[in-house]
Amino acid sequence: MATEPGIFEIMYSMRAIRRLKSDPVPESLVWRIVEAGTRAPSGGNLQPWRFIVVQDPALKAFIQERYKRAWDLYLQANLEAAGRRAEMPPAEELEKQMRLARAAAHLADHLYEAPVLILACMTPRETRLEGEGGSVESGAGLYASIFPAVQNMLLACRALGLGATLTTLHLLYEDEIKQRLGIPAEVEAVALVPVGYPEGRFGPTTRRPVEEVTYWDGWGQCRAHRP
Repeated sequence: MATEPGIFEIMYSMRAIRRLKSDPVPESLVWRIVEAGTRAPSGGNLQPWRFIVVQDPALKAFIQERYKRAWDLYLQANLEAAGRRAEMPPAEELEKQMRLARAAAHLADHLYEAPVLILACMTPRETRLEGEGGSVESGAGLYASIFPAVQNMLLACRALGLGATLTTLHLLYEDEIKQRLGIPAEVEAVALVPVGYPEGRFGPTTRRPVEEVTYWDGWGQCRAHRP
């Protein structure tokens, strides 16, 4: 534990790792990753998560085939959207987008080579809120009880020197994947997290300056950032 990076170093250098080595990940580390997920908060402490660790080559190939189909559809839709743009983005931004697309395409082609795939699933939960003005049902309350667990797992991967990324493209073929893995119909396979030793390096990451995305006491009210 003493050799692991601190929490802020982990957060500031954690990025989506889509190029993974096929080297096996020790089962003891897989347990630590999943256990980190179970330490996340959830609404009413109901802990609606269930995690499926997929290592069987045939099952990984099954998931990858459907993931690749979803990626091809996603890519085509984005290319068509790009063709409708009035202006092209600046060259630097375009190059960033191309690098991301190449990494995402690599994952789609090689997902089955990742030593571990983790499906984060969520059991049903009532999210309807009743008030004087009537009732409202929001997915925010539902997914707030699963994505903190996924984020914990991603942070744990980074702390352990493992690469990972959060993806949801599998949802286009969720029913087929659920049937193959025996997941009950009422359970949602919310996120897919491929895990392995990274081919590349971790951060630093590039993000918008915090003062550009932070408002104080009202929308659009900015304040200078004083670290």
